[in-house]
Amino acid sequence: MSTEATPRDAKQSDVKQRPDAAPATTYSRIALQATDAVARIELRNPPLNVIDLEMMDELLAALETIEQREQVIATVIAGAGRAFSAGVDIAAHTPDKVEGMLRKFHSVIRAILASKKVTIVQVHGACLGGGAEIALVSDLVYTARDASWAFPEIKLACYPPVACAALAALVGQKRAAELILTGRQISGDEALAIGLATGAARAEELPVLVNDAVAQLEKLSPAALRLAKKACSAWDAAHVERGLARAEQVYLGELIKTEDCNEGVSAWMEKRRPRWTGR
Repeated sequence: MSTEATPRDAKQSDVKQRPDAAPATTYSRIALQATDAVARIELRNPPLNVIDLEMMDELLAALETIEQREQVIATVIAGAGRAFSAGVDIAAHTPDKVEGMLRKFHSVIRAILASKKVTIVQVHGACLGGGAEIALVSDLVYTARDASWAFPEIKLACYPPVACAALAALVGQKRAAELILTGRQISGDEALAIGLATGAARAEELPVLVNDAVAQLEKLSPAALRLAKKACSAWDAAHVERGLARAEQVYLGELIKTEDCNEGVSAWMEKRRPRWTGR
């Protein structure tokens, strides 16, 4: 059950790095660092860590690298700078790019769902669209109380396929429908209250909150953690996969053929109000 957590030492504002940490591997959109037991991925695409096609490729490569490290029991995903992530690049939603974009992004989602590691997401600032979907499919989520969560795709005449497939299992059908159909923004406090987050704290306290969770995991059997996660996620993963396949089918087969979908994306890129036709 989700409860608001209070970190033991709020004075520690930086994520601890062990002295035996492997040298950081730097990509152009993320950074990856791994210790014996913990891998850390940091999204680095300022100012708001928009998830573009290059970041998707790098996230998938990083997750595959982590999966090969048997000693790693947990993967922490956080955002650098002002935000966790403002979501998938809207420029990648155009008709000529959207199919490839969905394929790449959903490969990242499927990799997180299939991971044998405990996935932990640390949220501050904006956590929107695809960024919120990454948090949605992760095991543990710690959010700043004043973070901004939303699935705003409907405002572009689009919808979030991962949220359509998985959100109701966490927050209930009626609340999931509200968040998807209205694009309403919620705070980190509300994300905790409805079950989107595991714990909440002030933004400066989040690294300690995450470190506390990691410290608890490190005391446990890696084999038991791996198998417990496998058992817990067996039904959810199968359910999400079926729902995601259906959401992709409707998106690519019907949604992107509508005039409104093309208008919504074009209006955003041209910085003007959309003119809906209902077609």
